Amino acid sequence: MLERILSSIAIDEWRRRLVFWGGAVATGAAAVLFAKGGDYSMQAFARAREWLPWWPYLAAPAGLALGAWLTKNVFAGAQGSGIPQTIATLSLPTGSARDRLLSLRIAVGKVALTLLALATGASVGREGPTVQVGASIMHSLRRFAQFSDTDVDRGLILAGGAAGVAAAFNTPLAGVVFAIEELSRSFEEHTSGTILAAVIIAGVTSLSLVGNYTYFGTTSAIMNEPRMWLAVPLCGVVGGLSGGIFSRVMLRAGRQLPSALHTLRAERPVAFAAACGLLIAAIGWLSKDTTFGSGYAESKMLLQNEALPTAGFAVLKAIATLVSYVSGIPGGIFAPSLAVGAGIGAQLHAWWPYAPAGAMVVLSMAAYFAGVVQAPLTALVIVAEMTGNRALTLPLMATALVGRGASAFVCRRPLYRSLAEQFMGTASRESMTALAMRET
Repeated sequence: MLERILSSIAIDEWRRRLVFWGGAVATGAAAVLFAKGGDYSMQAFARAREWLPWWPYLAAPAGLALGAWLTKNVFAGAQGSGIPQTIATLSLPTGSARDRLLSLRIAVGKVALTLLALATGASVGREGPTVQVGASIMHSLRRFAQFSDTDVDRGLILAGGAAGVAAAFNTPLAGVVFAIEELSRSFEEHTSGTILAAVIIAGVTSLSLVGNYTYFGTTSAIMNEPRMWLAVPLCGVVGGLSGGIFSRVMLRAGRQLPSALHTLRAERPVAFAAACGLLIAAIGWLSKDTTFGSGYAESKMLLQNEALPTAGFAVLKAIATLVSYVSGIPGGIFAPSLAVGAGIGAQLHAWWPYAPAGAMVVLSMAAYFAGVVQAPLTALVIVAEMTGNRALTLPLMATALVGRGASAFVCRRPLYRSLAEQFMGTASRESMTALAMRET
């Protein structure tokens, strides 16, 4: 009898491990496929724009309108970045409430609609959505094995989100730090091993499919003269304040649009999204086509000194990202924020050319991102891993902290946490409504 019980326990334990490992592999593979799809989508939009210069004025309104309609009517819960939804599920009380934000249906919709957005010129990224995709995969697989409530509520979701970041950027350390600092806002011993295992497995899967690489390539810029260190407070303050302003405007735009725009978005969301698409096309024309898509190519060229900054690129990219978010379509702000930071750094170097351009671009990316999400450790680690320059680690650390402090002067509430509270309120109300209907 005892042997049967022990055998049953061993089988259940191995089933949980296999399900968990399979989920991590699936997250890594999904991140790679998502990345490839994003590249193809942006390339298709660029080619169409070369053939038909007026293409953005047709594609952007139509694409955003279709994306908004599908999000509202087919893939509810897939809108926006995906990181706030993942954070929200960690605090929701019931499995049914979590299912409204994390499911395979939402994961499929998140990928498809983000690719649609990139294919039609929206200023969005795929990295934030990859977090929700990873968390959805891990959360959905719980039904194939008996996991405890702690595993379901925190371990699986945190591990899936961390694995999504690690595989999307090829930044395993950033995945762990992001899960601790941003997703959970705490370090918990019973989930740390789960997160590490998921990140390692997803990272290995990604490496086996696309090989080892640095997301933005590499820069050899160093800061070996005392006056160069003046770039730290300069980039930190300007980048952090800019990120804080963007975060505050985004939070206000989500709740307090002018009455006419608020009415239009509430009563005619598809028409509102189409209008946002027209504005994105106009911003693209003003920026000489540099604000379309995730901003990855522009960031890489600025980092490696392959292009000069376009006048107003950082401001126009931030506006295009804000408009894309307000339209209600799925899409992240990770990559666009890094592009804005790169634009700020390049422009600062044009005004103050006493530190290497590559260094100022990297520092400003960290400062702006830390200002937007108010997570300086994540900003430090993710930018350091994506650029592969260890010589700038200490300046990056200082700049990220300065950026976080500067951001707090204009926006005291972390962006993702504030957006998550909105999702928590919506999901809780829907859960209570469903429960009341069942009781009646």
